[in-house]
Formats: sequence, C-alpha cells, structure tokens
Amino acid sequence: MSKIPFQAINWDKIERTEHKGETGTAYWQTIQLGGLRIRKVTYSEGYLADHWCQKVHIVHCLEGNFITEMENGQQTNLSKGMTLSFLMI
Repeated sequence: MSKIPFQAINWDKIERTEHKGETGTAYWQTIQLGGLRIRKVTYSEGYLADHWCQKVHIVHCLEGNFITEMENGQQTNLSKGMTLSFLMI
C-alpha cells in the first residue's frame, strides 16, 4: 500500500452500486487503490447484512447512527463523527 497516490476523491463521480441485505439495502461507492479498497456506504433503514465479513475495517460514520455487530455477538453503536476499527479473526 505504499504507492497510493495523493488525490482528492469526488464521491459524486463514483458509481453507486446496490447490495441487498437480509433486510434493507446497502449502496456502495467503491474505489480501489492498490491493495486498499475505500468504500462509502449508505444503508437503508433497517439494513441487516446477509453475511459475516472476515476482513480488516475502519468505519467512520458520516451521518445518523448504526449498530455494528461482530460474529461473537459484540455490538458497537456508532453515531455521526465516530470511527471504529476492527480486525475480524
């Protein structure tokens, strides 16, 4: 990841894709910079993922609030301006 260019990301120009959850929908805008994927995600009300992710995440809440749940049942409530980082093992 040492060759990531210095750049501004204009999210208005990044394609938005739709991903259905167990309930609700997540809308992703994704860029790939070498081995680093950066995603801006908007969740519909009541969204519940249909899978457990096994990757490293850094999550920053831009608006509203949401609860993230780990496979072991641990939950964390994030609200606007909060950041969470975690490694799934």
